[in-house]
Amino acid sequence: MTGTDEATHEELLQRLQILAERAVRRYGLPGDCTIKLINVSENATYRVDSSTGQKWALRVHREKYHSRTAIASELAWLSALRENAGVATPTALRGLDGEYIQTVAADGLPNPRNVVLFQWENGSEPSSTDVAGFEMLGETAARMHAHVRKWRRPVWFERFTWDFDTSLGSRPHWGYWKDGMGMTPEATAAITEAVALIGRRLENFGKSPDRFNLVHGDMRLANLLMDGSTVKVIDFDDCGFSWLLYDCATTVSFFEHMPEVPDLLNAWVRGYRRIGNLSEAEESEIATFVMLRRLLLVAWIGSHSETELAKSMGVEYTQGSIALCERYISQYGSAAGKNLAAPPKKGFLKRLLG
Repeated sequence: MTGTDEATHEELLQRLQILAERAVRRYGLPGDCTIKLINVSENATYRVDSSTGQKWALRVHREKYHSRTAIASELAWLSALRENAGVATPTALRGLDGEYIQTVAADGLPNPRNVVLFQWENGSEPSSTDVAGFEMLGETAARMHAHVRKWRRPVWFERFTWDFDTSLGSRPHWGYWKDGMGMTPEATAAITEAVALIGRRLENFGKSPDRFNLVHGDMRLANLLMDGSTVKVIDFDDCGFSWLLYDCATTVSFFEHMPEVPDLLNAWVRGYRRIGNLSEAEESEIATFVMLRRLLLVAWIGSHSETELAKSMGVEYTQGSIALCERYISQYGSAAGKNLAAPPKKGFLKRLLG
């Protein structure tokens, strides 16, 4: 999240607060609403409360990140998933002018920001040790993937592509991994070798439509709500075109190194197969997508060092990636490098990530 060169991060948040207070007027909400910042990542997200107990989520978009068409494309997919795939997604609300996307200005900000208001979604974030919950997550992802394979997107549909080049390669959306926090010569060497191996394996894996399509792109626990037996998927801001199995990898974002991860990923696979098809060759490449995501987050932390999440992870996250890279290279490099299509032996997730 970036503002003007002159403004500090705190000053930027103050100006965005003023913008958010102006934005809610565009939707005709009660005048007594309170507006509280709950998250700053790519965007600033606010909880809006009225005295009657009604709640909404207001998203103020980052400047020069997604175009208005790209935001409209996200909202179109959210609606299609709810209506045609039985997936619980946030509902956007129209402003007084009938438009879902409002463009609002505030003093101190060089340009107006795009804003979207959503109905508040109740539920709780799944536990990182909830195996049954991860099976439900796998089912939900399978429903979403089945939908995108059949969905006829609007001709104007526009979203980022998250492939190797735009993640870890020469055109990264979130900055270069080499600019991660706490990058040492040891980390640079390990990650460089791992990135090269990831690139080779993904090239071999291919981008056929049954493997590379529209994905949520950030199905980590913070973007999932468990409401009884219903899994709600929120925050589609990173949705775009990538490998479908990237949605599996993102479920363990920021704790890829923890010992429970192999069991959770295996649970995700079981849930996925209740709804969709997943070949042994595809399952065997999950670790590659986990590593892709891990190193992409190293880049994100480096380019978003002002956020609380980056400050809390930072150097430790980069240093913790070294051992993961070394194990990945050991399991997928020398032996697998002779035949990239050959999956590692059974239990590869336990050995690699356990």
